[in-house]
Amino acid sequence: MTRLLVLNPNTTQAVTDLMMRSAASVAAPGVELSAVTAPRGVPYISNRCEALIGGAIALEMLAEVAPAPDAAILAAFGDPGLFALREAFDFPVIGVSEAAMLAACMLGGKFLIVSFTSAMLGWYRDCVAAHGLEARCAGVVALDLPFGALDMVQGAQGDQLIAFARAEAQARDAACVIFGGAPLAGLAVRARERLGRPVIDPVAAAVKLAEALAALRPMKATAGSFARPPGKSSIGLSPALANHLRRDHVE
Repeated sequence: MTRLLVLNPNTTQAVTDLMMRSAASVAAPGVELSAVTAPRGVPYISNRCEALIGGAIALEMLAEVAPAPDAAILAAFGDPGLFALREAFDFPVIGVSEAAMLAACMLGGKFLIVSFTSAMLGWYRDCVAAHGLEARCAGVVALDLPFGALDMVQGAQGDQLIAFARAEAQARDAACVIFGGAPLAGLAVRARERLGRPVIDPVAAAVKLAEALAALRPMKATAGSFARPPGKSSIGLSPALANHLRRDHVE
């Protein structure tokens, strides 16, 4: 049994449920999926400030998980706090953005990221740069229509998002399309035939890469930039995170 954790650093349970449906649709037999939703924070992360908050909350959430999963999926497009999570924990942590972009790179030339609000575009461009994939990105664009409940975005805008993605991909000669934003989990399935090019679902891509990394059982780095930092005491952090950071600390 391979245990994968889907960690949503946003507070919207309905979006976690949407992502879990996408994850379950591709999970291999013998994979046990579980999910956690942020107990505090914002309904959806859409900028750098909120990403910083969400990343810190994700650290607290992952420190509270017991027993540890075989791999964890950071289920917020933009990968808030991914590098910190990867440094702090001994099991693989996969960001949905990174997984989608790497999968797209294996399927063609440049990829296009399409979202539902322009509020996220700056942060998403930062994410592309952080992963060193600017040369492979044809653009980060948004339809930017008004929306209500997050879990209803696909129902209200799905057809328009697909048409928008098709036009943008053609104009930019993008080989692959990624629908960015947790509320768009699963939209790739609807869009594939209509776009005429590979469409990557970030959650699905993350599940398959998490399965692969769990099967490879890589050792935790003990040297280099992602080695576990030395233990350190702290003040005011959640008990689980404080204990995690204090591990092996000698006063």
